[in-house]
Amino acid sequence: MNKARVLFVNQEIKPYLNGSDIAEFGRYIPQNIQEKGKEVRTFMPKFGDINERKNQLHEVIRLSGMNLIINDADHQLIIKVASIQPARMQIYFIDNEDFFQRKANILDDSGKLFDDNDERAIFFVRGVLETIKKLSWDPNVIHCSGWFAALLPFYLKRTEYGNNPLFSDSKIVISLFGDDFEGVLCEDMHKKLKMDGGTPKDWKLYKDPNYINIMKAAISYADAIVIASDKVNPELMEFVKDSKKPFVEYNDSLKELSENINNLYNSIIVPDED
Repeated sequence: MNKARVLFVNQEIKPYLNGSDIAEFGRYIPQNIQEKGKEVRTFMPKFGDINERKNQLHEVIRLSGMNLIINDADHQLIIKVASIQPARMQIYFIDNEDFFQRKANILDDSGKLFDDNDERAIFFVRGVLETIKKLSWDPNVIHCSGWFAALLPFYLKRTEYGNNPLFSDSKIVISLFGDDFEGVLCEDMHKKLKMDGGTPKDWKLYKDPNYINIMKAAISYADAIVIASDKVNPELMEFVKDSKKPFVEYNDSLKELSENINNLYNSIIVPDED
């Protein structure tokens, strides 16, 4: 019997970025799921404050070099990789000189969102999907954590990516944290998404791209949700319950949370055909 395959798309992973619930979740949940017998692949952005030498990142030439067009501009996709040896896990990093060379992640020196965070997030999730296509690896579950990964459900459900046989049976799981940001992303974000697909109904929430609307959109396209923090915005909690979709309650034990997440995967996975 083939192993079930889970693709983790994370905004942050310890030890590359530390100090957040997302980074802790991104480090230990994939390892625990792998130890339960599933095949795991994990991606995160190569933010500029990640020390490449210390963490032994290196470029994967055979996966790099493609150009992704965002808002009529070409951006080169660079794939790097590193290993978390104790977990026997390989981490893929999505990199690009325009978006990820600055020595920061999502906030500038004054604590404000970067003006191009919408394009950076688009590049990240499209870069993940393009790399999975190159790897010819068909995930049963795609689990997204952090708002920076939250556009992936839109791309899988509302653009040409959803027509690719590699993703035709993939189920989407969204983790919710207390990672609310102040302000909004670019007001033209919906126009950039419109170039790739969707309908007026899809673009509605992205016309006011604040944290709540971006996460509501992600939940709308998801097949299931994980409450990964006790600080999730109450409005989102209500939205999840109203959606009637399966969800995993928060548990402060990562071991128990992993068990519940694994059971969730088993309940939504489409069995492989012989």
